Amino acid sequence: MPTNPFLEGAFAPISQEHTLTELAVTGRIPDFLDGRYLRNGPNPLSEVDPAAYHWFMGDGMVHGVRLRDGKAEWYRNRWVRNPSIDAILDGGRPRTTPHNLSANTNVIGHAGKTLALMEAGANLWELTDELDTVGRCDFDGTLSGGYTAHPKRDPRTGELHAVSYSLTGGNKVTYSVIDTAGRVRREVPVEVTGAPMMHDFSLTERHVVFYDLPVTFDAGLATASIPSPVLRATARLVLSAVIGRVRIPDPITARMASKISANGSLPYHWNPKYPARIGVMPREGGNADVRWFDVEPCYVFHPLNAYDDGDSVVLDVVRHPRMFDRQLRGPDEGVPTLDRWTVDLSAGKVIEERLDDRGQEFPRVDERVVGRPHRYGYAPSVTTGANPSDALYKHDFSNGSTQVRSFGAGRSPAEFVFVPRSEDAAEDDGVLAGFVHDAATERSELTLLDAATLETVAAIHLPDRVPAGFHGNWLPSA
Repeated sequence: MPTNPFLEGAFAPISQEHTLTELAVTGRIPDFLDGRYLRNGPNPLSEVDPAAYHWFMGDGMVHGVRLRDGKAEWYRNRWVRNPSIDAILDGGRPRTTPHNLSANTNVIGHAGKTLALMEAGANLWELTDELDTVGRCDFDGTLSGGYTAHPKRDPRTGELHAVSYSLTGGNKVTYSVIDTAGRVRREVPVEVTGAPMMHDFSLTERHVVFYDLPVTFDAGLATASIPSPVLRATARLVLSAVIGRVRIPDPITARMASKISANGSLPYHWNPKYPARIGVMPREGGNADVRWFDVEPCYVFHPLNAYDDGDSVVLDVVRHPRMFDRQLRGPDEGVPTLDRWTVDLSAGKVIEERLDDRGQEFPRVDERVVGRPHRYGYAPSVTTGANPSDALYKHDFSNGSTQVRSFGAGRSPAEFVFVPRSEDAAEDDGVLAGFVHDAATERSELTLLDAATLETVAAIHLPDRVPAGFHGNWLPSA
Protein backbone atom coordinates (compact mmCIF):
# COMPACT_ATOMS: atom_id res chain seq x y z
CA MET A 1 0.00 0.00 0.00
CA PRO A 2 1.43 3.42 -0.89
CA THR A 3 2.55 5.71 1.91
CA ASN A 4 2.47 9.46 2.23
CA PRO A 5 4.77 11.39 4.62
CA PHE A 6 2.11 14.10 4.98
CA LEU A 7 -0.24 11.56 6.57
CA GLU A 8 2.27 10.14 9.06
CA GLY A 9 4.11 11.15 12.23
CA ALA A 10 3.53 14.77 13.20
CA PHE A 11 1.30 15.20 10.11
CA ALA A 12 -1.08 12.34 10.91
CA PRO A 13 -4.68 13.48 11.44
CA ILE A 14 -6.46 13.09 14.76
CA SER A 15 -9.98 11.73 15.05
CA GLN A 16 -11.51 13.55 18.02
CA GLU A 17 -12.82 16.99 18.87
CA HIS A 18 -11.93 18.04 22.44
CA THR A 19 -13.40 20.52 24.90
CA LEU A 20 -11.17 20.72 27.98
CA THR A 21 -11.15 23.21 30.82
CA GLU A 22 -8.58 21.54 33.09
CA LEU A 23 -5.18 22.05 31.49
CA ALA A 24 -1.80 21.41 33.09
CA VAL A 25 0.56 24.38 32.91
CA THR A 26 4.31 24.52 33.42
CA GLY A 27 5.65 27.97 34.31
CA ARG A 28 3.55 31.13 34.59
CA ILE A 29 1.19 32.54 31.97
CA PRO A 30 1.71 36.34 31.77
CA ASP A 31 -1.23 38.37 33.07
CA PHE A 32 -1.25 40.64 30.00
CA LEU A 33 -2.44 37.77 27.79
CA ASP A 34 -6.21 38.04 27.43
CA GLY A 35 -7.51 36.34 24.31
CA ARG A 36 -7.29 33.20 22.19
CA TYR A 37 -4.40 31.63 20.36
CA LEU A 38 -5.91 29.89 17.32
CA ARG A 39 -4.28 27.81 14.61
CA ASN A 40 -5.71 26.18 11.49
CA GLY A 41 -4.48 23.17 9.54
CA PRO A 42 -5.44 20.11 7.47
CA ASN A 43 -6.98 17.14 9.27
CA PRO A 44 -8.71 14.71 6.87
CA LEU A 45 -11.95 13.44 8.36
CA SER A 46 -12.63 10.60 5.93
CA GLU A 47 -10.26 8.01 4.52
CA VAL A 48 -7.97 9.36 1.80
CA ASP A 49 -5.82 7.84 -0.91
CA PRO A 50 -2.18 8.18 0.22
CA ALA A 51 -0.97 8.11 -3.39
CA ALA A 52 -3.08 11.15 -4.32
CA TYR A 53 -3.42 13.12 -1.08
CA HIS A 54 -1.84 16.56 -1.00
CA TRP A 55 -1.13 18.19 2.36
CA PHE A 56 -2.85 21.42 1.31
CA MET A 57 -6.17 19.69 0.63
CA GLY A 58 -7.07 18.11 3.99
CA ASP A 59 -10.22 19.11 5.85
CA GLY A 60 -9.69 22.16 8.04
CA MET A 61 -9.46 21.89 11.82
CA VAL A 62 -8.97 24.87 14.13
CA HIS A 63 -7.23 24.41 17.47
CA GLY A 64 -7.54 27.07 20.16
CA VAL A 65 -6.43 27.90 23.70
CA ARG A 66 -8.17 30.62 25.74
CA LEU A 67 -5.88 32.58 28.10
CA ARG A 68 -7.02 35.09 30.73
CA ASP A 69 -5.87 36.28 34.17
CA GLY A 70 -2.79 34.09 34.08
CA LYS A 71 -4.83 30.95 33.41
CA ALA A 72 -5.51 28.60 30.50
CA GLU A 73 -9.31 28.52 30.55
CA TRP A 74 -9.88 26.01 27.77
CA TYR A 75 -8.57 24.07 24.81
CA ARG A 76 -10.88 23.26 21.91
CA ASN A 77 -10.40 21.79 18.45
CA ARG A 78 -13.13 21.78 15.81
CA TRP A 79 -13.46 20.83 12.18
CA VAL A 80 -14.54 23.75 10.00
CA ARG A 81 -17.93 22.38 9.08
CA ASN A 82 -18.79 22.68 5.42
CA PRO A 83 -21.70 20.59 4.01
CA SER A 84 -19.48 17.58 3.30
CA ILE A 85 -18.02 17.46 6.82
CA ASP A 86 -21.48 17.93 8.32
CA ALA A 87 -22.74 14.94 6.36
CA ILE A 88 -19.86 12.71 7.48
CA LEU A 89 -20.15 13.69 11.14
CA ASP A 90 -23.88 13.02 10.93
CA GLY A 91 -23.14 9.47 9.80
CA GLY A 92 -23.67 9.94 6.08
CA ARG A 93 -21.48 10.11 3.01
CA PRO A 94 -19.58 13.20 1.81
CA ARG A 95 -21.78 15.56 -0.18
CA THR A 96 -20.62 16.62 -3.62
CA THR A 97 -20.95 20.40 -3.69
CA PRO A 98 -18.94 23.25 -5.18
CA HIS A 99 -18.31 24.39 -1.59
CA ASN A 100 -16.67 21.17 -0.35
CA LEU A 101 -13.19 22.65 0.10
CA SER A 102 -12.70 23.06 3.82
CA ALA A 103 -11.01 26.25 5.04
CA ASN A 104 -7.78 24.77 6.37
CA THR A 105 -5.06 27.41 6.05
CA ASN A 106 -5.47 30.37 8.40
CA VAL A 107 -7.73 31.74 11.10
CA ILE A 108 -8.05 35.45 11.90
CA GLY A 109 -10.24 37.92 13.71
CA HIS A 110 -11.79 40.93 11.95
CA ALA A 111 -14.76 43.20 12.64
CA GLY A 112 -15.80 41.09 15.63
CA LYS A 113 -15.78 37.83 13.64
CA THR A 114 -13.55 34.78 13.84
CA LEU A 115 -12.82 33.63 10.26
CA ALA A 116 -11.32 30.41 8.90
CA LEU A 117 -9.59 31.02 5.57
CA MET A 118 -8.42 29.11 2.51
CA GLU A 119 -7.01 30.35 -0.78
CA ALA A 120 -7.82 29.68 -4.45
CA GLY A 121 -11.13 31.55 -4.37
CA ALA A 122 -12.59 29.25 -1.71
CA ASN A 123 -15.13 30.42 0.84
CA LEU A 124 -14.47 32.02 4.19
CA TRP A 125 -16.20 30.39 7.15
CA GLU A 126 -17.25 32.27 10.27
CA LEU A 127 -16.70 30.58 13.64
CA THR A 128 -18.03 31.33 17.09
CA ASP A 129 -15.68 32.32 19.90
CA GLU A 130 -15.78 28.62 20.91
CA LEU A 131 -14.81 27.56 17.33
CA ASP A 132 -18.14 26.11 16.22
CA THR A 133 -18.99 26.91 12.59
CA VAL A 134 -21.58 29.63 11.97
CA GLY A 135 -21.55 29.48 8.16
CA ARG A 136 -20.03 31.05 5.08
CA CYS A 137 -19.00 34.70 5.25
CA ASP A 138 -19.09 37.18 2.35
CA PHE A 139 -18.76 40.37 4.41
CA ASP A 140 -22.46 41.27 4.23
CA GLY A 141 -22.62 40.54 0.52
CA THR A 142 -19.85 42.97 -0.39
CA LEU A 143 -17.27 40.31 -1.38
CA SER A 144 -17.80 39.41 -5.03
CA GLY A 145 -15.86 36.13 -5.03
CA GLY A 146 -13.70 33.93 -2.85
CA TYR A 147 -10.85 35.15 -0.74
CA THR A 148 -7.28 34.38 0.25
CA ALA A 149 -5.59 32.66 3.17
CA HIS A 150 -3.19 35.59 3.67
CA PRO A 151 -4.80 38.98 4.24
CA LYS A 152 -2.72 41.66 5.95
CA ARG A 153 -3.99 44.19 8.44
CA ASP A 154 -2.74 47.75 8.09
CA PRO A 155 -1.63 48.55 11.65
CA ARG A 156 -2.48 52.24 11.16
CA THR A 157 -6.02 51.96 9.78
CA GLY A 158 -7.06 48.49 10.93
CA GLU A 159 -8.27 47.67 7.40
CA LEU A 160 -7.72 44.22 5.93
CA HIS A 161 -5.84 44.10 2.59
CA ALA A 162 -5.72 40.99 0.42
CA VAL A 163 -4.78 39.61 -2.99
CA SER A 164 -6.96 36.67 -4.05
CA TYR A 165 -6.62 34.24 -6.93
CA SER A 166 -9.09 31.58 -8.03
CA LEU A 167 -9.11 28.14 -9.60
CA THR A 168 -11.39 29.55 -12.29
CA GLY A 169 -10.27 33.18 -12.31
CA GLY A 170 -8.29 33.09 -15.53
CA ASN A 171 -5.40 35.53 -15.79
CA LYS A 172 -6.70 37.88 -13.11
CA VAL A 173 -6.19 38.26 -9.39
CA THR A 174 -8.08 40.68 -7.16
CA TYR A 175 -6.71 43.20 -4.70
CA SER A 176 -9.28 44.08 -2.04
CA VAL A 177 -9.61 46.23 1.04
CA ILE A 178 -12.08 45.41 3.82
CA ASP A 179 -12.84 48.21 6.25
CA THR A 180 -12.98 47.94 10.04
CA ALA A 181 -16.76 47.45 9.92
CA GLY A 182 -16.27 44.28 7.85
CA ARG A 183 -17.35 45.51 4.42
CA VAL A 184 -15.36 45.55 1.18
CA ARG A 185 -14.63 49.16 0.24
CA ARG A 186 -12.36 48.47 -2.75
CA GLU A 187 -11.76 45.67 -5.28
CA VAL A 188 -9.20 45.97 -8.07
CA PRO A 189 -8.71 43.27 -10.75
CA VAL A 190 -5.08 42.88 -11.82
CA GLU A 191 -3.92 40.96 -14.90
CA VAL A 192 -1.11 38.44 -14.49
CA THR A 193 0.68 36.21 -16.98
CA GLY A 194 -1.62 33.22 -16.71
CA ALA A 195 -3.10 31.30 -13.77
CA PRO A 196 -0.52 31.33 -10.96
CA MET A 197 -0.88 29.98 -7.45
CA MET A 198 -0.46 33.40 -5.80
CA HIS A 199 -0.33 32.16 -2.22
CA ASP A 200 0.57 35.48 -0.59
CA PHE A 201 1.42 39.11 -1.32
CA SER A 202 3.18 42.02 0.36
CA LEU A 203 1.93 45.35 1.62
CA THR A 204 3.89 48.53 2.35
CA GLU A 205 2.72 51.98 3.41
CA ARG A 206 2.53 53.03 -0.26
CA HIS A 207 2.46 49.85 -2.35
CA VAL A 208 0.90 46.44 -2.99
CA VAL A 209 3.29 43.75 -4.23
CA PHE A 210 2.19 40.75 -6.37
CA TYR A 211 4.19 37.50 -6.71
CA ASP A 212 3.55 36.15 -10.23
CA LEU A 213 5.69 33.01 -10.06
CA PRO A 214 5.89 29.73 -12.02
CA VAL A 215 3.51 27.47 -10.10
CA THR A 216 0.37 27.49 -12.25
CA PHE A 217 -2.97 25.79 -12.69
CA ASP A 218 -2.67 22.41 -14.43
CA ALA A 219 -5.86 21.27 -16.15
CA GLY A 220 -4.45 17.77 -16.55
CA LEU A 221 -3.94 17.35 -12.80
CA ALA A 222 -7.39 18.78 -12.14
CA THR A 223 -9.15 16.27 -14.40
CA ALA A 224 -6.88 13.20 -14.37
CA SER A 225 -9.03 11.24 -11.93
CA ILE A 226 -12.34 11.95 -13.69
CA PRO A 227 -13.49 8.76 -15.45
CA SER A 228 -16.03 10.40 -17.73
CA PRO A 229 -14.66 11.58 -21.10
CA VAL A 230 -17.30 14.30 -21.10
CA LEU A 231 -16.04 15.76 -17.85
CA ARG A 232 -12.43 15.37 -18.90
CA ALA A 233 -13.26 17.41 -21.95
CA THR A 234 -14.00 20.37 -19.69
CA ALA A 235 -10.23 20.67 -19.28
CA ARG A 236 -10.25 22.44 -22.63
CA LEU A 237 -12.64 25.02 -21.22
CA VAL A 238 -10.49 25.35 -18.13
CA LEU A 239 -7.42 25.88 -20.27
CA SER A 240 -9.22 28.58 -22.24
CA ALA A 241 -10.23 30.25 -19.00
CA VAL A 242 -6.80 30.28 -17.43
CA ILE A 243 -5.35 32.17 -20.35
CA GLY A 244 -8.16 34.67 -20.00
CA ARG A 245 -10.17 34.03 -23.13
CA VAL A 246 -13.47 32.76 -21.70
CA ARG A 247 -15.18 32.42 -18.37
CA ILE A 248 -16.03 28.90 -17.27
CA PRO A 249 -19.83 28.48 -17.24
CA ASP A 250 -21.23 28.22 -13.71
CA PRO A 251 -22.52 24.62 -13.99
CA ILE A 252 -19.09 23.45 -15.14
CA THR A 253 -17.40 25.46 -12.39
CA ALA A 254 -19.55 23.64 -9.85
CA ARG A 255 -18.82 20.21 -11.34
CA MET A 256 -15.11 20.93 -11.52
CA ALA A 257 -15.02 22.10 -7.92
CA SER A 258 -16.79 18.95 -6.80
CA LYS A 259 -14.24 16.78 -8.61
CA ILE A 260 -11.22 18.51 -7.05
CA SER A 261 -11.52 16.38 -3.94
CA ALA A 262 -11.21 18.07 -0.57
CA ASN A 263 -8.69 15.36 0.25
CA GLY A 264 -7.23 14.82 -3.20
CA SER A 265 -4.52 16.26 -5.39
CA LEU A 266 -3.65 19.93 -5.78
CA PRO A 267 -4.13 21.08 -9.40
CA TYR A 268 -1.03 23.32 -9.47
CA HIS A 269 2.36 22.42 -10.91
CA TRP A 270 5.79 23.92 -11.55
CA ASN A 271 5.77 25.54 -14.99
CA PRO A 272 9.29 26.24 -16.33
CA LYS A 273 7.87 28.20 -19.28
CA TYR A 274 6.12 30.70 -17.01
CA PRO A 275 8.00 33.94 -16.26
CA ALA A 276 8.99 34.72 -12.67
CA ARG A 277 8.22 38.32 -11.78
CA ILE A 278 6.92 40.63 -9.09
CA GLY A 279 4.50 43.51 -9.58
CA VAL A 280 4.46 46.78 -7.63
CA MET A 281 1.26 48.84 -7.60
CA PRO A 282 0.48 52.04 -5.69
CA ARG A 283 -2.12 51.29 -3.02
CA GLU A 284 -4.68 53.53 -4.69
CA GLY A 285 -3.67 52.47 -8.20
CA GLY A 286 -5.14 50.02 -10.67
CA ASN A 287 -4.09 47.42 -13.21
CA ALA A 288 -2.51 49.99 -15.53
CA ASP A 289 -0.31 51.27 -12.70
CA VAL A 290 1.40 47.94 -11.92
CA ARG A 291 5.10 47.82 -12.75
CA TRP A 292 6.53 44.34 -13.33
CA PHE A 293 10.09 43.23 -12.52
CA ASP A 294 11.75 39.94 -13.44
CA VAL A 295 13.37 37.75 -10.78
CA GLU A 296 15.19 34.42 -10.93
CA PRO A 297 12.72 31.49 -11.21
CA CYS A 298 11.60 30.39 -7.75
CA TYR A 299 8.53 30.19 -5.57
CA VAL A 300 7.45 32.20 -2.52
CA PHE A 301 4.73 30.98 -0.19
CA HIS A 302 5.35 33.54 2.55
CA PRO A 303 6.97 36.96 2.66
CA LEU A 304 8.25 37.96 6.09
CA ASN A 305 7.49 41.66 5.61
CA ALA A 306 7.97 44.56 3.21
CA TYR A 307 8.55 48.29 3.46
CA ASP A 308 9.29 51.40 1.42
CA ASP A 309 12.83 52.80 1.48
CA GLY A 310 12.94 56.00 -0.57
CA ASP A 311 12.53 55.00 -4.23
CA SER A 312 12.89 51.30 -3.37
CA VAL A 313 10.61 48.61 -2.01
CA VAL A 314 12.33 46.09 0.29
CA LEU A 315 10.89 42.55 0.35
CA ASP A 316 12.08 39.94 2.84
CA VAL A 317 10.79 36.55 1.66
CA VAL A 318 11.26 32.83 2.17
CA ARG A 319 12.41 31.66 -1.26
CA HIS A 320 11.97 28.09 -2.54
CA PRO A 321 14.15 27.16 -5.55
CA ARG A 322 11.12 25.49 -7.15
CA MET A 323 7.82 23.96 -6.08
CA PHE A 324 5.52 21.07 -7.06
CA ASP A 325 7.76 19.85 -9.86
CA ARG A 326 8.67 16.30 -8.83
CA GLN A 327 6.99 16.23 -5.41
CA LEU A 328 3.22 16.59 -5.78
CA ARG A 329 2.10 15.78 -2.22
CA GLY A 330 3.57 18.76 -0.37
CA PRO A 331 6.48 21.22 -0.33
CA ASP A 332 9.73 19.30 -0.89
CA GLU A 333 11.74 20.86 -3.72
CA GLY A 334 14.90 22.15 -2.07
CA VAL A 335 15.87 24.24 0.96
CA PRO A 336 13.73 27.36 1.55
CA THR A 337 16.01 30.29 2.42
CA LEU A 338 15.49 33.80 3.78
CA ASP A 339 16.19 36.27 0.97
CA ARG A 340 15.90 40.01 0.44
CA TRP A 341 14.65 41.49 -2.81
CA THR A 342 15.14 45.24 -3.17
CA VAL A 343 13.04 46.69 -5.98
CA ASP A 344 14.70 49.85 -7.26
CA LEU A 345 11.78 51.73 -8.80
CA SER A 346 14.03 54.41 -10.30
CA ALA A 347 16.50 52.03 -11.94
CA GLY A 348 13.81 49.49 -12.86
CA LYS A 349 15.61 46.47 -11.42
CA VAL A 350 15.60 44.03 -8.52
CA ILE A 351 18.62 43.24 -6.36
CA GLU A 352 18.41 39.71 -4.94
CA GLU A 353 20.51 38.72 -1.92
CA ARG A 354 20.60 35.82 0.55
CA LEU A 355 20.09 36.74 4.21
CA ASP A 356 20.14 33.23 5.71
CA ASP A 357 20.74 29.97 3.89
CA ARG A 358 19.32 27.72 6.63
CA GLY A 359 15.99 26.08 5.86
CA GLN A 360 13.03 27.95 7.36
CA GLU A 361 9.37 28.75 6.72
CA PHE A 362 6.25 30.37 8.21
CA PRO A 363 8.04 33.68 8.91
CA ARG A 364 6.37 36.28 11.13
CA VAL A 365 6.99 39.81 12.40
CA ASP A 366 5.37 41.95 15.05
CA GLU A 367 1.99 42.74 13.43
CA ARG A 368 2.38 46.39 14.49
CA VAL A 369 5.16 46.84 11.90
CA VAL A 370 3.49 45.15 8.91
CA GLY A 371 4.35 47.28 5.87
CA ARG A 372 6.97 49.25 7.81
CA PRO A 373 10.67 48.69 8.57
CA HIS A 374 11.11 45.78 10.98
CA ARG A 375 13.97 44.90 13.28
CA TYR A 376 13.03 41.32 14.15
CA GLY A 377 11.62 38.32 12.33
CA TYR A 378 10.78 34.85 13.60
CA ALA A 379 10.69 31.55 11.70
CA PRO A 380 10.81 27.86 12.65
CA SER A 381 13.62 25.93 11.01
CA VAL A 382 12.60 23.32 8.45
CA THR A 383 14.30 20.55 6.59
CA THR A 384 13.02 19.39 3.23
CA GLY A 385 9.79 17.47 2.91
CA ALA A 386 7.96 16.15 5.96
CA ASN A 387 10.99 15.80 8.24
CA PRO A 388 10.45 17.70 11.52
CA SER A 389 13.00 20.18 12.83
CA ASP A 390 13.56 21.31 16.40
CA ALA A 391 14.54 25.00 16.28
CA LEU A 392 13.10 28.50 16.09
CA TYR A 393 15.08 31.40 14.57
CA LYS A 394 14.92 35.01 15.72
CA HIS A 395 16.52 37.28 13.12
CA ASP A 396 17.81 40.71 14.13
CA PHE A 397 18.03 42.75 10.94
CA SER A 398 19.72 45.67 12.66
CA ASN A 399 22.97 43.73 13.06
CA GLY A 400 22.48 40.61 10.92
CA SER A 401 22.52 38.21 13.87
CA THR A 402 20.24 35.24 14.54
CA GLN A 403 19.29 33.68 17.87
CA VAL A 404 18.44 29.99 17.78
CA ARG A 405 16.13 28.27 20.24
CA SER A 406 16.27 24.47 20.14
CA PHE A 407 13.36 22.58 21.67
CA GLY A 408 15.24 19.29 21.81
CA ALA A 409 15.28 16.06 19.84
CA GLY A 410 11.86 14.94 18.68
CA ARG A 411 10.22 18.25 19.64
CA SER A 412 9.17 20.24 16.58
CA PRO A 413 7.86 23.83 16.64
CA ALA A 414 5.18 25.20 14.36
CA GLU A 415 4.71 28.85 13.38
CA PHE A 416 5.18 31.26 16.30
CA VAL A 417 3.40 34.62 16.57
CA PHE A 418 4.47 37.67 18.55
CA VAL A 419 2.16 39.17 21.19
CA PRO A 420 3.34 42.54 22.60
CA ARG A 421 3.23 43.21 26.33
CA SER A 422 1.34 46.44 25.66
CA GLU A 423 0.35 48.58 22.68
CA ASP A 424 3.49 50.71 22.97
CA ALA A 425 5.93 47.95 23.97
CA ALA A 426 9.21 47.50 22.11
CA GLU A 427 9.30 45.19 19.10
CA ASP A 428 10.45 42.16 21.10
CA ASP A 429 8.90 43.06 24.48
CA GLY A 430 6.27 40.37 24.77
CA VAL A 431 5.88 36.67 24.13
CA LEU A 432 6.05 34.33 21.16
CA ALA A 433 3.21 31.80 21.08
CA GLY A 434 3.10 28.56 19.10
CA PHE A 435 2.47 24.84 19.27
CA VAL A 436 5.32 22.39 19.86
CA HIS A 437 4.84 18.68 19.08
CA ASP A 438 6.61 16.03 21.16
CA ALA A 439 7.09 12.84 19.16
CA ALA A 440 7.90 10.79 22.30
CA THR A 441 4.59 11.52 24.04
CA GLU A 442 2.51 12.09 20.88
CA ARG A 443 1.18 15.27 22.43
CA SER A 444 1.50 18.98 21.82
CA GLU A 445 1.76 22.03 24.01
CA LEU A 446 1.14 25.71 23.51
CA THR A 447 4.55 27.19 24.30
CA LEU A 448 5.05 30.80 25.36
CA LEU A 449 8.56 32.19 24.93
CA ASP A 450 10.07 35.44 26.13
CA ALA A 451 10.51 37.18 22.77
CA ALA A 452 13.71 38.89 23.91
CA THR A 453 15.54 35.81 25.22
CA LEU A 454 13.63 32.90 23.61
CA GLU A 455 13.42 31.26 27.05
CA THR A 456 10.24 29.38 27.93
CA VAL A 457 7.79 31.43 30.01
CA ALA A 458 5.02 28.84 30.15
CA ALA A 459 3.81 25.68 28.46
CA ILE A 460 0.13 24.67 28.32
CA HIS A 461 -0.04 20.90 27.94
CA LEU A 462 -2.68 19.47 25.60
CA PRO A 463 -4.20 15.97 25.69
CA ASP A 464 -3.52 15.16 22.04
CA ARG A 465 -1.36 16.08 19.09
CA VAL A 466 -1.92 19.22 17.08
CA PRO A 467 -1.06 17.85 13.62
CA ALA A 468 1.54 19.80 11.67
CA GLY A 469 -0.45 22.53 9.97
CA PHE A 470 -0.35 26.06 8.73
CA HIS A 471 -1.14 29.43 10.28
CA GLY A 472 -2.22 30.75 13.64
CA ASN A 473 -2.89 34.12 15.22
CA TRP A 474 -3.43 35.72 18.57
CA LEU A 475 -6.95 37.14 18.81
CA PRO A 476 -7.11 39.52 21.77
CA SER A 477 -10.35 39.93 23.68
CA ALA A 478 -12.45 42.86 22.55
